[in-house]
Amino acid sequence: MDGQGSIAPGTRVGVLLGGMSAERAISTKSGHAVAGALARRGWDVVEVDVGPDLPERLRAERVEAAWIALHGRFGEDGCVQGLLEVMRIPYTGSGPTASAVAMDKHLTKRILEGSGVLLPPHRLWHRGAPLPPDLAYPLVCKTPDGGSTIGTAICPDASRLEATLEACLAHGERILLESYVTGDEITVAMLDGSPLPVVAIRPESGFFDFEAKYTQGRTRYVVPADVPDDVARVAQEAATSAFRTLGLSGVARADFIADAQGRPWFLEVNTVPGMTETSLSPMAAAAVGISFDDLVERVLLGARLHRAVQAP
Repeated sequence: MDGQGSIAPGTRVGVLLGGMSAERAISTKSGHAVAGALARRGWDVVEVDVGPDLPERLRAERVEAAWIALHGRFGEDGCVQGLLEVMRIPYTGSGPTASAVAMDKHLTKRILEGSGVLLPPHRLWHRGAPLPPDLAYPLVCKTPDGGSTIGTAICPDASRLEATLEACLAHGERILLESYVTGDEITVAMLDGSPLPVVAIRPESGFFDFEAKYTQGRTRYVVPADVPDDVARVAQEAATSAFRTLGLSGVARADFIADAQGRPWFLEVNTVPGMTETSLSPMAAAAVGISFDDLVERVLLGARLHRAVQAP
């Protein structure tokens, strides 16, 4: 193994899971599923619950390659990726810079401006700043670096704005204020730069919040999505553009709302999407004949370092 994408048989693989974010429980489920798939394929695999002692754990477990199944802060935001670069341990997914950018929804949108990807009108608000007087309602308020819709709320009108912001501020000092787009929620998983079939998301509550995502039976998924072919195509093109513009790698998933005119509006991109057998990315892969175990192993085989060491 040379650290640049050559993961050889017999490599000791550490599945990094759990972590220190509000999405710890979801990450643990993803990590257990990934580790199970790798074990079934005969890999020498160990689960590593990520905490401040991660460098010591990686050394103690003799980890030679890392499958990152972490969601949220200190896992999806470039922190762990940077550590693995320093330790020269190849890892799955995007590099430190791309991970950090994609984790910040506001920065992601700034970079995608002018790329052709449709972006709902948005602005960033900080705690203590004056409230913008010209907002259009309903309005989506979300923590820019949150995940799993944690720290996200819909504000129906101006009378509820302060209360909605206060609830979101429990998760961070900055709030992204985004125009609410009515329509069908769809998602496009990307695998090594190519789009997988579009998945349509049909929550019974009408809002794909934390409960709808992780409570069995609360949401119906349709893959390939039951949307017009041209809508699916444009969404796949937008996801591909976002993947390339942001410099992402491995598996990533872009979320959209397709409005009544069939226009897919970009919401966010996830660089470490959920990875259980019923998660959206594996669901999309299965639609083109890629089994869960195939997907997990394919991602592992793409593990690499993103930064070369410069000679002194």
